[in-house]
Amino acid sequence: MTAIVNRAFAWCVYAILFTASSLTTAAPLGQASSVQDDNKRIVTDAFDRWAAGGTTFFNDLLHDNVVWRIKGSGPSAGEFRGRDVFLERAVRPFANRLSTPVRPTTVRLFADGDHVIAHWEGDGVARDGKPYANSYSWIMLMQDGKAAEVTAYLDLAPYDDILRRIPLPAR
Repeated sequence: MTAIVNRAFAWCVYAILFTASSLTTAAPLGQASSVQDDNKRIVTDAFDRWAAGGTTFFNDLLHDNVVWRIKGSGPSAGEFRGRDVFLERAVRPFANRLSTPVRPTTVRLFADGDHVIAHWEGDGVARDGKPYANSYSWIMLMQDGKAAEVTAYLDLAPYDDILRRIPLPAR
């Protein structure tokens, strides 16, 4: 009987040690790290670098062949296929009309599977000294750590106003 009790005790100790070692190597709350968590971290890190003054946000985050859709009914709404096309036709014409770049000031991120949603506020100053402020929501489909598709929602009126009001600087 003593041998059975000792063997049972040994198995209990083994089970406790195995469980304890498993818990110390697991992700918080006992959940394994997931693609969803990784995607959210990648987007969070990119926004953090941008907010701190970084200038490589779109290159860091977007697939080379991203499909970027700006929803709405203004002249700037539309679809851009490829990171370089998006940067050349949407980002640079806008950014070149600013004296201080748009920076994210408040960012809330939500992740669901392969999608990350960024809701953020952005502020900058136009070349004529007037402030620019907008609220954005981007829905990003992530693949291999990069955004492969983005659907962007923003108030196009202030964005289009900058494009209309401020001439492109001479090269």
